[in-house]
Amino acid sequence: MKLRFEDRIQAGRLLGQALHKYAKRPDVTILALPRGGVPVGFEVAQAINAPLDIMLVRKLGTPGNEELAMGAIASGGVCVLNSDLVAAFNISQELIEAVAREEQQELERRERAYRGDHPAPAIEDRCLILVDDGLATGASMRAAVAALKQRKPASIVVAIPVAPPDTVEILKEQADEVVCLATPEPFLAVGRWYEDFSQTSDEDVKAFLARAWAMESDPNPMEQP
Repeated sequence: MKLRFEDRIQAGRLLGQALHKYAKRPDVTILALPRGGVPVGFEVAQAINAPLDIMLVRKLGTPGNEELAMGAIASGGVCVLNSDLVAAFNISQELIEAVAREEQQELERRERAYRGDHPAPAIEDRCLILVDDGLATGASMRAAVAALKQRKPASIVVAIPVAPPDTVEILKEQADEVVCLATPEPFLAVGRWYEDFSQTSDEDVKAFLARAWAMESDPNPMEQP
């Protein structure tokens, strides 16, 4: 029987166990990719006692098939393209730029909505663990890695519950380490490997971040009567 996760919470707890060697290290930061990566990242952060933040990335959907990623953009003006797919569908540079502009607006909206006045995390000389709920093409994660490398972290670890084997191999060439719990074939889609893959909302993201940031500011709160 192939592994299927109950939900993102269980996947995050299992991923946290797999990352135990990073537990309680003062130089580690968890960066989750919203939306679905945030509940996973929250559980990882709890498991290894590390701060949680977000890394904003937006997939560039292929015209006519928006679920198929022709690339992705990330904070810092980074754009990663799936050149084989762009060539196969004969997608023009003008169309790529139009999709990227639209997604850039959504990226900036989410940054404001999720972060509010909370300061951005330190990146330089940190060990960053990038977390998502799973990868298909890996375009979003590759964009995240490329964007973060520009800011000189000590190391970048990609941590995901599930991804196809070829995507994992590509990421191993770009990140310092890739931790993936399952690499099933055929893969088909991330949601196939979850019993509950219901959508994570903006409100869910903000709630997880608020809980994490509250615990970081007061790690030993007094118990309520």
